[in-house]
Amino acid sequence: MKMQNLEPDYENMTFEKSLEKRPDSTDTEKSRDLVPRELRDTVGDITVPNPRMICRGVNVYYGEKQAIRNVSIDIGRNEVIAMIGPSGCGKSTFIRCLNRMNDTIDSCRVSGEILLEGVNIYDKNIDVVPLRAQVGMVFQKPNPFPKSIYDNVAYGPKIHGLARNKSELDEIVETSLLKAGLWDEVKDQLDHLGTSLSGGQQQRLCIARTIAVSPEVILMDEPCSALDPIATAIIEDLIDELKRQYTITIVTHSMQQASRVSQRTAFFHLGDLIEVGPTPRIFTRPRHQLTEDYITGRFG
Repeated sequence: MKMQNLEPDYENMTFEKSLEKRPDSTDTEKSRDLVPRELRDTVGDITVPNPRMICRGVNVYYGEKQAIRNVSIDIGRNEVIAMIGPSGCGKSTFIRCLNRMNDTIDSCRVSGEILLEGVNIYDKNIDVVPLRAQVGMVFQKPNPFPKSIYDNVAYGPKIHGLARNKSELDEIVETSLLKAGLWDEVKDQLDHLGTSLSGGQQQRLCIARTIAVSPEVILMDEPCSALDPIATAIIEDLIDELKRQYTITIVTHSMQQASRVSQRTAFFHLGDLIEVGPTPRIFTRPRHQLTEDYITGRFG
């Protein structure tokens, strides 16, 4: 006798239907593991009208292990897009592809196409040094240089030749610290070590250092995970200000933070981009069962 397939169609299931057919919480882990990988084509519109970056068919391998599988997504201008998902799902690996930080890992291999303003950043003729100025990164743990506050911010403009004299360099430092919301707190101690600042101030110093070289995109890999709630709120307000001038991609484990700071959200699971869409819809009317299970705390 032919057995009937009782597995829900996760790819085409609407949110309303998923609520009706959702497995019991005790069965969620089992049902999630049964979803065939081939059914995990991304749900939602991966495109935006005016993209700054276009990613198509991105795959990442660490040796023989595939960490990212066929991810395609646009990243729009002057938007904040949040990457969410459980630990080990590939979200940090993916954003490291956007400025070729994975090049520093010998066993890592990236395939597919990533365009920045129409230029393939993985073209063999691309110089990664100016690329990483165009697509800057703020890491999980604040990492100021063991230099003065001034020299931390001035370092990038110096090596990229963005200032012709000391007066121009002073202006870049002040402007960057103003944009990072730090100028008023440090303007009288620019010669102090950057490492002497509090954790939240150090993270804002790292943001100032990133924007001092006039990037187009800022990548933030869990920038608030080591900060207290007050410092986190300051960074989130800063992100809201910065999006007026920059494109921001943020990886976060905090779904509350993603809902507060982003306009679009992308949900990753086991190296797949499961669903992408406007943040309010992702958090209130997710279309994929895995997304709904994650944001309601059934796994993660």
